[in-house]
Amino acid sequence: MIFKPHAYQQHCIDQIIRVKKIGLFLDMGLGKTITTLTAIKELKYYRFLVRKVLVIAPKKVAEGTWTREKDKWEHTKMLRVSPVLGSQTKRVRALNTPADIYIINRENVVWLVDYYKNDWPFDMVVVDESSSFKSHKAKRFKALASMGSHIDRMVELTGTPSPNGLDDLWAQIFLLDGGERLGKRYTQFRERYFQPDKRGADGMVYSYEAKPGTDQAILNRISDICISMKAEDYLQLPDITYHEVPVVLDPKALKAYQELEREMVLQIPEDEEEISVTSAAALSNKLLQLANGALYDDDRQVHEIHNCKIEAFLELIESLQGKPALVFYNYKHDRERILKALEGTKLRIRELKTPQDEDDWNNRKIDILLTHPASSAYGLNLQQGGNHVIWFGLTWNYELYTQANKRLHRQGQMEKVIIHHLVCKGTRDEDVMYALEQKDDVQNWVMESLKARIRAIKEGKA
Repeated sequence: MIFKPHAYQQHCIDQIIRVKKIGLFLDMGLGKTITTLTAIKELKYYRFLVRKVLVIAPKKVAEGTWTREKDKWEHTKMLRVSPVLGSQTKRVRALNTPADIYIINRENVVWLVDYYKNDWPFDMVVVDESSSFKSHKAKRFKALASMGSHIDRMVELTGTPSPNGLDDLWAQIFLLDGGERLGKRYTQFRERYFQPDKRGADGMVYSYEAKPGTDQAILNRISDICISMKAEDYLQLPDITYHEVPVVLDPKALKAYQELEREMVLQIPEDEEEISVTSAAALSNKLLQLANGALYDDDRQVHEIHNCKIEAFLELIESLQGKPALVFYNYKHDRERILKALEGTKLRIRELKTPQDEDDWNNRKIDILLTHPASSAYGLNLQQGGNHVIWFGLTWNYELYTQANKRLHRQGQMEKVIIHHLVCKGTRDEDVMYALEQKDDVQNWVMESLKARIRAIKEGKA
């Protein structure tokens, strides 16, 4: 195919060439990959400003997206790509293979830095989904930041630079400018732009909130090295519809759910005024598992409690009348139970594991494509394979949720996209669904709703 860049894509290409370290905060579907590949070719083969390029990406994206995208367009086919994946032996062999672009998954960044140390050879680095480097405490961030003086050019790509709040920006911007704009240290950044929000009984600050005007102040500081664009401003995408499928638990299942909830809540010490994040996550995960129909015990053995959601899932699949569906599950036992439930059907079922699975889906060779959002929420182009998404189990990670839905609702999709949610009534499913609909601070809402539920149970009101 011949690449004819849209005006906004050409602007981004020009800026990558002009600004040595830049953040492209472009929404899903705006063509970040081909835009960056075009700039890489220009920099390496026409301007001779780049020697060796490293792309850091989520594992599934590293496995196929970049190679497939460069092969799709006539002007980038000649670029040589070497995926630095697999065992250490395979990774070392890939690093020693002559290529223009080397692609590694983000989990191996620390290994890569340790492997090269001061002989770091990549003068240009592309961080695909840079929001995965948002934590200033993470080893991958520290490792990549230590190579800053060896990296002449950097491009950060993401559609959600601050999924959990503005404080997510500091680490990403630090990789670009070494702290010039938002401060050399995270503590400096926090003191300047945030103020204490919630405190414990001992006076300890548990969370911070942005000071008034922080959004614009930060934007003004980083606007010269960051480009932000939303898909709705540049693309005419089909509508997206959100469909909630209510699942009613049978009396036995509802009793089991309520008993487990009460049992776990009563295990929380009476004097624990503030439930810890760990306790809240453990309790919510147990309840979400039970809403889905099965439960892990302490030995990781699976106990099936009910089939209410499985039955609703099969009815939904039947109502689609053979239309393909991308199905997201939350727990491994969800996947196993879904696969078992579909055994007797004539549907073509596949788990999304390889680039071939992605190709087969887009070529309409798959009816049910099963995957976990954490492994497929980023970078994959699945819009040609169907227009129905089914969330068997819900996630309270809003970034994962929106990115996963964008696998189908992106440039090239020709049909209205329908997002189906299986929601068990009277369970934590409803709290998570409500939080996702609010589109803001999902984890905080889930935590607060859980605290309210705990108070009600302990006071005998539930």
